[in-house]
Amino acid sequence: MPFPITNPALARALAARDYDEPTPVQSAVLEADAEGRDLLVSAQTGSGKTVAYGLAFAPTLLGENEQFQGRPGSPLALVIAPTRELAMQVHGELEWLYAHTGARVVSCVGGMDARREQRLLSAGCHIVVGTPGRLKDHIERRQLDLSQLRVVVLDEADEMLDLGFRDELQFILDAAPAERRTLLFSATIAREIAALARQYQTNALRIDTVNRSEPHEDIEYRAMRVGGHEAERAVVNVLRYFDSRATLVFCATRDAVRRLHASLQARGFAAVALSGELSQTERTAALQSLRDGVARVCVATDVAARGLDLPDLGLVIHADLPTNHEILLHRSGRTGRAGKKGVCVLIVPTSRRRRAEQLVSSAGVDATWSGAPSADEIIAKDQERLLADPMLAEEPSETELVQARLLVAGRPAEVIAAALIRMYRARLPIAQEMSDGGSAPEPKGEHVPRAPREPQGPMNWFAMAVGRKDKADPKWLIPLLCRVGALTKKDIGTIQIFDQETRFQIAVDATDRFTKSVLVAGEDQLRIGPVANTPAGEAGDRLPRPEKRFDKRPEKFQGRFQGRPTNPDRGQPERIFKRKPKAKTVRA
Repeated sequence: MPFPITNPALARALAARDYDEPTPVQSAVLEADAEGRDLLVSAQTGSGKTVAYGLAFAPTLLGENEQFQGRPGSPLALVIAPTRELAMQVHGELEWLYAHTGARVVSCVGGMDARREQRLLSAGCHIVVGTPGRLKDHIERRQLDLSQLRVVVLDEADEMLDLGFRDELQFILDAAPAERRTLLFSATIAREIAALARQYQTNALRIDTVNRSEPHEDIEYRAMRVGGHEAERAVVNVLRYFDSRATLVFCATRDAVRRLHASLQARGFAAVALSGELSQTERTAALQSLRDGVARVCVATDVAARGLDLPDLGLVIHADLPTNHEILLHRSGRTGRAGKKGVCVLIVPTSRRRRAEQLVSSAGVDATWSGAPSADEIIAKDQERLLADPMLAEEPSETELVQARLLVAGRPAEVIAAALIRMYRARLPIAQEMSDGGSAPEPKGEHVPRAPREPQGPMNWFAMAVGRKDKADPKWLIPLLCRVGALTKKDIGTIQIFDQETRFQIAVDATDRFTKSVLVAGEDQLRIGPVANTPAGEAGDRLPRPEKRFDKRPEKFQGRFQGRPTNPDRGQPERIFKRKPKAKTVRA
């Protein structure tokens, strides 16, 4: 069914974006009984809400005209969004939708240049999109005039209330003209949303396009059991197994985002971070790198990822379990949008399996339980992807055929194919060895010690400027050394991690290859180099720990543990603190 709109300018914009049929929410807001009325709409994320309300308020702004008449002045429509990212996305959507109408769309969001926004507002516009705090600021400074406003849209109103913007919303709505349309969009119509609608809407039409009896059919849920110390390795293997063009990994805190982002980058993933401590410029650059395909993984907190709409987001990973089922559904709803399929993976430590089962059950979704992908499963997937690579089906050019004949002339085909496989695998992060997460923790008292590493012959000692203070860990140091040093695990001997540096052994026969590869890789920030005056020795030979420096203690602590007076009778230090005498009891 085509879009039921009569404005040719909007029809051309939809056709240019290949919008053939409206989504359920778009059809609902374009019905005849919704025209000119206040709307209270609940719809799933990714259902096309922005285009829906953009089309819904078009007759109110344009009337029977195809384009806006006269010079732009005070805004006619105001769209309020909870986060900067969502506001910028809405701004972009409305710009292309109204591109042929001559509309001027201005964004006003926190973290951007307020003076530039002031100049754009004073020059005149038709539609303003912004976040509650920045909009209130412009109104108070008399830079945003709402006197001509005909429509106000509250996008994802439930999130705005969750983020504590109730006072700002009430201030903005009270400042707008009473004779206006108010369109309120929310994922759920909770008690607070219903109260807000009763206060600021008149005879609103209730539209519900969410089928709560069925889970999101376009999202496949998987819950993966892991050991308590293997959550990070599981995230690595899930990323490698699914190999999605864009992935969103959720963590509970900013510190967790920082740690996981650094670990994924060290392992060779093209990853960006998104948290509240980043500036707007950094957040915008991170999102743009995802949309451009430069980065393929985004590690984020819940607040930072609110309202994100990333194209080709095929995978969502819950590295930390969400606190309730609403957050679970909201996180997962970032994928499986606009008719595309998506996968949602919960990383479930053994100790939190019961909590994960409760979350999945309360959310009303069916999750497939399993362990994390193993290294062998990932290798098999890599082989499938290599055989299905479109590059192998392309017709070679004449130049490529000449080079191919030169290669085949002196080498067997198997050797060339093996070299191709090595080149293909060299650009991939190393899969992690995982234990089966199991349905229950291992019984106590049955600890099996790790088998000692067998000596591999003479070794040379090297050092890098990364230590315990930098969260150095063999889990990511060994893959890093293999990647930048063209090594295998058997080429690496003992690893010693100190506070500010890490020392490690490299087999003598791999030393030259390692040093050359490190120079080519350009890992200057690690400052990898040989340890001075340490001749080659057998694997397992240990260097002495760096000498501790006690002379840097504060002066008030020096001498406290040295040269204290002793009791000559017992040969023990005297008590420094006298025992407090007992309180005497006085009888009346």
